Amino acid sequence: MARLAGVSIATASKAINDRGEVAVTTRARVLRAAAELSFQPNVFAQGLVAGRTRAIGLLTDELDGRFAVPILLGAENALSDQEMSVLLCDTRGDAIRRNHYIRTLLARQVDGFIVVGDSNDVRASLTTDLPVPAVYAYCRSTNPADLSLVSDDEGGAHLAVEHLIALHRRHIAHITGPQSHRTARDRAAAVHSVLAAHDLAPAGQVLHGEWSQRWGRQAARLLLATAPETDAIFCGNDQIASGVVQALAALGRRVPDDIAIVGYGNWDIFAADCSPPLTTVDLNLEQLGTSAVAHLFSALAGAPASGVVRQPCRLVVRESTA
Repeated sequence: MARLAGVSIATASKAINDRGEVAVTTRARVLRAAAELSFQPNVFAQGLVAGRTRAIGLLTDELDGRFAVPILLGAENALSDQEMSVLLCDTRGDAIRRNHYIRTLLARQVDGFIVVGDSNDVRASLTTDLPVPAVYAYCRSTNPADLSLVSDDEGGAHLAVEHLIALHRRHIAHITGPQSHRTARDRAAAVHSVLAAHDLAPAGQVLHGEWSQRWGRQAARLLLATAPETDAIFCGNDQIASGVVQALAALGRRVPDDIAIVGYGNWDIFAADCSPPLTTVDLNLEQLGTSAVAHLFSALAGAPASGVVRQPCRLVVRESTA
């Protein structure tokens, strides 16, 4: 290209990269030569020269799971808007595999990392081993100096219970996942807080079990045997809620006439396909991914943040409460 334009390689490089010290007529001649030769600049080489490769490393433990994919979609959309590429690595929860990917991505000189969790819970910080910024999404780093973006589980539970109270339900029960999960504990605590603020007592005890339809069916039968006055159930996820609806139908209880149901997660294969479709809390996971990219850009610009930022949820109302 330089030979065709009649300039030195250095001048051709300056023209292609829009450096100011090249005359307008010279730059035009170089660009014509580049077009004639269908020249494409080496983006990686440009990045090495500029100190930025415009690539981000994305680490996840569960690429095929419920939470990672929408977060990754939101992050990828935000990165593509800035003409940045994303290098995705699924560590599958394996520390050796994770360390291998970190070394590989650092060798590619990525500008930063987004670490995607699968449970909104605490995970070990990677930042002490990284020479570039990192943002944690849908997980909480053990290092308070890191920035962690999580879904607001307490806020989501508030939305669900306040919705049921607004529908004049007064005997509200809660069926959720394992007590060992932070998300289950936070939502259960929020349920008690909202009910107490309205001078209401929960219908029965909080029932902890699996995040599954099977547990939803078992828990619904147990609940109605011990608290038959129940007129609403807030479930810890949509799988549980779907199982609860199935059990109520078998027990001759109508949804929502006799018992209103609210799920959590807005997972279409359970929420939209349930009969009746579930009112549920949407975690806004794509927005979580978009926010992670925005915070990473701020860190790259020299303005890093730290601590835990809670992403608001939203209530999606369908026929299980309408």
